[in-house]
Amino acid sequence: MITLQRPGALQALPPLSLYVHLPWCLKKCPYCDFNSHEVTRLGKAGPSIPIAQDAPSASRQLNAQTESLYLDALCADLESALPQIWGRRVHTIFIGGGTPSLFSPDSIDRLLADIRARLPLEPQCEITMEANPGTFEKDRFKAFRQAGVNRLSIGVQSFDDAKLKALGRVHDRAQAIAAIEEAQQHFETFNLDLMYALPGQSPADLDADISQALAFEPPHLSLYHLTLEPNTVFATQPPKGLPDDDTAFDMLDHLIERTTGAGLQRYEVSAYARPGHQCQHNLNYWQFGDYLGIGAGAHSKISFPDRIVRQVRWREPATYMDKARQGLACSNDTEVDLSSRAFEFMMNALRLKDGFELLRFGERTGLTLASIQQPLAQAEAQGLLQRDLARAWPTARGFDFLSDLQALFLKD
Repeated sequence: MITLQRPGALQALPPLSLYVHLPWCLKKCPYCDFNSHEVTRLGKAGPSIPIAQDAPSASRQLNAQTESLYLDALCADLESALPQIWGRRVHTIFIGGGTPSLFSPDSIDRLLADIRARLPLEPQCEITMEANPGTFEKDRFKAFRQAGVNRLSIGVQSFDDAKLKALGRVHDRAQAIAAIEEAQQHFETFNLDLMYALPGQSPADLDADISQALAFEPPHLSLYHLTLEPNTVFATQPPKGLPDDDTAFDMLDHLIERTTGAGLQRYEVSAYARPGHQCQHNLNYWQFGDYLGIGAGAHSKISFPDRIVRQVRWREPATYMDKARQGLACSNDTEVDLSSRAFEFMMNALRLKDGFELLRFGERTGLTLASIQQPLAQAEAQGLLQRDLARAWPTARGFDFLSDLQALFLKD
């Protein structure tokens, strides 16, 4: 008897990650297009939620009641989502924002306890939390480690006080250095975020930033080109003195040379790591794995044997908390149609220097390799991609013109 497989059906479900969004920050950076909200408004809960009135301005905290109410909403959100992922183990957790380190270590401890009580975690589950040096206090990172966080991602952006001010950051060079030194004491692996092509940044300024970062021998570096995203302050009021495109390309070349010389390998377009320190959570994104996103504005991608679904939570924090308590945390739920799956897969997989296994394409999308033979051949002919019998990966030229490479897989 011959069994016909439904077109697009998945033969195996990919690994599952959990993303938790904590949406508040001390100050909205002018370049940021993430769903983040300042904790400066006192009074009725709204886009920004009250802070503790006695908190010092450099390390303001959410008040305990707000933290508790938001954690209640996260818990309700997670419980409502459980039927979609029942029986699946979580490989990684990422607590992002906003600035998650605004939450107290006790709240992060409660959050992870709530998650463990409802989801089976892999024994070596990577648990990452984003942290801002502007929320740093001595022993605070130690308390996050004791709560169960085993990987920290610190948003340094620059070690130059003038550049930090131009970016609207709330920390300075001294706070960044103190935060990194504290992280070194309590975390076996951590990440530093740096930005380049900053307003008024010269090649010498950039070299000073990367030299200072590498002096800490970080296990992982994320290096981002400052971009003017829509719906940000910088989009409508661009900063003066931005390096031109040629200078920015030269800056990236210099960063690659310096990081490679320091033993960090570029494994993704913006990510550099020592062996064994790649971000497993982000790797799951780039390999078209599944992720459940809980929290205000969080996104999910969930695979089922017969379909792939994308979800978005309510974006505004107060609305999200209200809806989550009603079991209605999702504001949008759409199925990824067959015609979009190849492009969505390639949008992620081609960000990786090692590319992807050809068999994984079929496993994660439910499509045949025949469906992408033409764009693969076209990319190869243009020198953007290489392949053998097992894998396909972007060339150095493909990395430089990644958008052009990815667009080849976009159906009309």
